[in-house]
Amino acid sequence: MSVKPVIVVAGLGVGGGTGGATARAFAKEGYSVALIARNADSLKAFEKELKETGADVVSFPIASYAASDVLSAFTKIRAHFAKPSYVIRAAVYNAGYGVWKPFLQITPEDVKATSEGNLEGPFAFSREALLDFTENPIDSSSGAKGVLIFTGATASLRGNVTTSAFAAGKHALRGLSQSLAKEFGKQNIHVAHAIIDGVIFTPRTNEKFGNAEWAKNEDARLNADSIAAAYLYLAKQDRSSWTWELDLRPAHEKW
Repeated sequence: MSVKPVIVVAGLGVGGGTGGATARAFAKEGYSVALIARNADSLKAFEKELKETGADVVSFPIASYAASDVLSAFTKIRAHFAKPSYVIRAAVYNAGYGVWKPFLQITPEDVKATSEGNLEGPFAFSREALLDFTENPIDSSSGAKGVLIFTGATASLRGNVTTSAFAAGKHALRGLSQSLAKEFGKQNIHVAHAIIDGVIFTPRTNEKFGNAEWAKNEDARLNADSIAAAYLYLAKQDRSSWTWELDLRPAHEKW
């Protein structure tokens, strides 16, 4: 009996962005899919949509990205996608929390939410994924025991006006990913960080910014399916040439 690979995706929004596109792309490659997100209603709706395509997918709603909630989700994932029939081979942390305010308007609650979404959550998510990866056999095609991917942003590299909280969180996420890449690469575990430099065209952003110039111009916006294809590329890379950091931007992004 063949062992089926599982991808765990944290952070779905309403299913129209990077998390949803990643789940669809990996499902088409034969992965079973475990979905983690906070909005239970949107999560269940996306699970239903993905199942209708024939995907083997289960959603695991959580109240927050606190370490205890992330651990609880992984415990349920391991129970559902149990060994030896399944093995967790990929994990994508696409969740986060954004605050765009002048510095003196940022509240302690904003700082706490930023820390939870961009530091505490990723730490807990990484720990659980890596615990599984370290027990995996090496995949014969890639040479990897597993791949852990983080979704970053322009703010991972630089701060700007109103981004003091957001940039601090994304800098922390980038530092975590780089440290894990250096530590766990020696164990044949691939860790990668993707800088998403620009606005992704999704149903949510179209509803909010549909009249903006970038929304009307395919050369000026990011496509979630293309980002997902890049994540799939990372998962397939041979161990002789692994990418730690990938930055993705539309052709007409002013960078």
